[in-house]
Amino acid sequence: MARAEIFGKSSARMKFTYAVGATPIDPDEAAGLIPSHIATQSDLNIWEEANILQGAAWAQRQKKRELLDEGFVRELHKRMFNRTWRWAGTFRASNKNIGVDWAHVSVRLNNLLANTQYQISHAIFTADELAVRFHHQLVWIHPFPNGNGRHARLLADTLAVRLGRKRFSWGANSSSTVSELRQQYLQALRSADTGEYEQLIEFARC
Repeated sequence: MARAEIFGKSSARMKFTYAVGATPIDPDEAAGLIPSHIATQSDLNIWEEANILQGAAWAQRQKKRELLDEGFVRELHKRMFNRTWRWAGTFRASNKNIGVDWAHVSVRLNNLLANTQYQISHAIFTADELAVRFHHQLVWIHPFPNGNGRHARLLADTLAVRLGRKRFSWGANSSSTVSELRQQYLQALRSADTGEYEQLIEFARC
């Protein structure tokens, strides 16, 4: 599909549906949807995917920029969703079914960034485990109204490459269905919540 077709204009309004484990957005956040022609979740998924690919391409070009910096974290989210949501790159201003209290997002994020820098400097974990742990903690903080999982996975991919590893597959090499992969991912995250990261590392590389 051509870029002009993906980023066109129309007048229909979106009706949101959510996958199991997904974070619903509130009415104020929903009002930040930029393209007016989107009417179904499928439409939104296609539009977001095109936007995310642009964000990924931007991230690949940032070879000398510091990744573990609040500015980069926010800019990456903005680049991934700036044609989809007006609040792209802006920390959430409400609490969700997951994540720290919204008022603590910036502090918790900067603590995570500093801790990860320390872990790299002192070789606390292997590159894969370090990037996966970073991903899990970023998802747990849940800095943005939406797109946190996709943003955290892309940031973990970018970090892994900086550490000399290949991008993670996140189940892409598995024969499981999309629904099954999502369940495996959520289960791996729940396991990581208890401090057990092996399942999430395995999923990231399968």
